[in-house]
Amino acid sequence: MASTTTFRPSTSLTVLSATLAFGLLLGWGTYGLHGITPSLDRATNSTSTWIIWTAIAGALIRQRQLAVWSGALMMIATCGGYYTASTIGGTFGSGALGTAAVWATTGTCGGLLLGWAGWTVRRGEGGLRAVAGAVTTMVVLGEGLWYGLGLHYRADAAVFVTVGALLTALLTAYLARAGVQRYWLCPVLAAVGGVVFYLAERAILNGLLGSV
Repeated sequence: MASTTTFRPSTSLTVLSATLAFGLLLGWGTYGLHGITPSLDRATNSTSTWIIWTAIAGALIRQRQLAVWSGALMMIATCGGYYTASTIGGTFGSGALGTAAVWATTGTCGGLLLGWAGWTVRRGEGGLRAVAGAVTTMVVLGEGLWYGLGLHYRADAAVFVTVGALLTALLTAYLARAGVQRYWLCPVLAAVGGVVFYLAERAILNGLLGSV
């Protein structure tokens, strides 16, 4: 198994630079896709569309510490790219500073968690891999609940829940094939985590952003 505690500076610099660049492009591209169609707007302006990339990055990076910190960096960069594009587009006012701070903070925490989850699903040991799989997919499931229960966008909710369920099934099958004990924890915890994520997102949006 690859080392989880040490890595070469040249390798880490390359990985972090690539993560930073991708995050900036993801944020900038997300802003650029706003307003084209309602469905595309909701698909790009979503937590899971951003944060799921940190799990993918975590799975691709060999070193655990680097995967975790790359997840946080990607979310910071994504927020930076989005709000830079918003500023250039003339839609970022002084009142948006609080919103930006909230999403940067929550994104950083989520990036750390999903970076770890992506790495653990692929390179971890034992039942913790099933837990990490659930962490990865609960974001999509939770956002589907938010669209359905919080915003009443039923068609979009159905898409997110379906995608989340498919991802959960694929990860569960992957873990089972890899011989992970208690692989069945992945779908169970994903469902529970989806509800928790929905409640957390509702609290952030209602309590901090006042968007609904």
